[in-house]
Amino acid sequence: MAKHHVMLSYQWNIQKLVEEVYKGLRHIGINAWMDVHDGISGNINDSMARGVDNAVVVCCFMTSDYFSSKNCKKELNYADAQSKSIVPVMCERGFKAQGWLGIITAGLLWIDFREGTVFENSLISLVKEVVNALDSNVPETAIRLSQSEMPKEAASARVPEVHIKKKPGRAFLHKLTGKFLAESGQVKFHPASGSRSTLVLRDKAEDTSYWVEGRQSKSEIHFFKNYATNGYLGYDPNGDYIYTKAQHYGAEEWILKADEQSSDGRRGVVLFANFGKKYLAIRDGKLTGVSKYSEDCIWILD
Repeated sequence: MAKHHVMLSYQWNIQKLVEEVYKGLRHIGINAWMDVHDGISGNINDSMARGVDNAVVVCCFMTSDYFSSKNCKKELNYADAQSKSIVPVMCERGFKAQGWLGIITAGLLWIDFREGTVFENSLISLVKEVVNALDSNVPETAIRLSQSEMPKEAASARVPEVHIKKKPGRAFLHKLTGKFLAESGQVKFHPASGSRSTLVLRDKAEDTSYWVEGRQSKSEIHFFKNYATNGYLGYDPNGDYIYTKAQHYGAEEWILKADEQSSDGRRGVVLFANFGKKYLAIRDGKLTGVSKYSEDCIWILD
């Protein structure tokens, strides 16, 4: 068996949905772990601990019942204490993570499996997020099943074909225009903060379209460093200017929010400049900061 697995943490009232996700992940070749299949025996606390200890990613299926469950609370708190990567999955419309669950998942974007979403699209989003959530020391091959371990029965029609590959970072795809955010390679000198590189919009993702995400510890503040150039994404409100530069300070701080209007399972996000207090948008074909969040502020995490 593969050494590492992706643990599915859930409350039993949505066991049917989690079963579908479990089977879908394993058909794709990801070593998913679910209590009823892989490990609950004897003391339930010991079994849950083993599930967490051998996990490299823990997917928590969030509902009001999950929030109220003492066992789910212990399980996810233990995963958080062990510094496991956590991928939240939203399964209930109108539910918002708060209290202990809100603290653990603060700043994380959930995958949409609520009623009415397209299962196949949500599963693809989950696979991509699981692979991208792997620690830099854990290759994506560590969670793959071997051919002999994959299920023998025919794959469900609800399981899409997905190529498992860890990307070098996140690509921001604008929902309305279909353009990717990328660094241009052109450098301009700014009298107050030195050299800055300009940004452009590309039709396809390339090396300069990928951004490595970093976070301030236990904070909602994010930094985005360009994979190819190591420049940090920033916003100057004085000149309405989007740029990258070598160091990050206040103007390179971003708050990443989930677009809760999305219903197709794709990871729609909104980027809010913490210093400039503007949303990153595309208007009239140009990158700009805007005061009010609207559809032209939505980016898809690719």
